[in-house]
Amino acid sequence: MRLNSPGSRFGVRRGAQILAALFLVLLVGIPVAAQESEVHRDVPYVPTPPEVVEAMLKLGNARGGDIHYDLGCGDGRIVITAVQKFGAARGTGYDIDPQRIKEANENAKQAGVDDKVKFILGDLFEADFHDASIVTLYLLPDVNLRLRPKLLKDLKVGARIVSHQFDMGGWEPDKRVQIDWRTVYMWTVTEKAKAQFAEK
Repeated sequence: MRLNSPGSRFGVRRGAQILAALFLVLLVGIPVAAQESEVHRDVPYVPTPPEVVEAMLKLGNARGGDIHYDLGCGDGRIVITAVQKFGAARGTGYDIDPQRIKEANENAKQAGVDDKVKFILGDLFEADFHDASIVTLYLLPDVNLRLRPKLLKDLKVGARIVSHQFDMGGWEPDKRVQIDWRTVYMWTVTEKAKAQFAEK
């Protein structure tokens, strides 16, 4: 087997993604289930390191006037950073865990941006983000694929999607960067992508 062939590189990348997903589940799955078993999650909560938060927003060209959404927002750090450091006009985070929403609101108040952000307790598959200019994700490969049709259906052409660690299957990213062992991907919504990937 030629290890430098395109197919092999794809296989290695996909294998690394699966291993990373398993690592996340093993890392936090048992404690989370034990402590808050009443909350059903598709994704375990693993905070994004600050340097990756910044890399995600830089790769997505976050800027003044942006309407930012973070799906699976955890403690709100990406939404808060988008408003506080990158000048986003407004930020919204969705999370299914009430404890994370409480933390996010507390963190926003402490950062002095609670007038520009809001955090919604709810299922990200039912989230209303049609006005977003940039959406950030740190989910899992299967969740990204399940969410892809909704992102492409709901978002306007020109909106950017940034994902920490996991890709969108056959929808190739416009850009990607590596931060140590982590990968960050960015896509721009286009008419072509809508036509090709908006249907399940």
